[in-house]
Amino acid sequence: MSTATSEGRSEIKPAATLIFTWGNPSRGDDAIGPEIYQQLKKLELENVELQTDFQLQIEHVIDLEDRERILFIDASVSATAPFEFNRIYAEQDDSYTTHAMSPQSLLSVYEKVNKQAAPPAFMFSVRGYAFDLGLPISNKAAFNLDKAMFFIKKQIINNDTKHWQKTIQNLNPENVYF
Repeated sequence: MSTATSEGRSEIKPAATLIFTWGNPSRGDDAIGPEIYQQLKKLELENVELQTDFQLQIEHVIDLEDRERILFIDASVSATAPFEFNRIYAEQDDSYTTHAMSPQSLLSVYEKVNKQAAPPAFMFSVRGYAFDLGLPISNKAAFNLDKAMFFIKKQIINNDTKHWQKTIQNLNPENVYF
């Protein structure tokens, strides 16, 4: 989306919503994030930008700028099946010094670099079970992935931060599919 500045120049304004998935497609259920990215790419999403990577890195702070909301999506060994959907906040942890950051740490770095609050952010964790190198997505994780896609599509239709927060308060993942 482009807008004109007061000087008449055109600026590119990023989409209001950033959906950022990550994971390794070669490590079984860790491919859930990249698979969600591929499925969402097939949809014509209005005012939504999709991004994926193997892991979150400090450089991704730039991608968070000028957003109204951010949805982080990843596979999880500890999430309740089929998935968990939570509001997250900036929080410095030790991951900012490693090669893979947590979303909370990335939000914390955003706040330090930009000297302002991070955009509202949400974490969508899809339960995975097998993360060994060379495995495909497991059948149990594929079932969770199907439920997750149905739910994510509903949230994108209602692409509004207040709606997402209300959804979290009323969420029962067992009842979101069919």
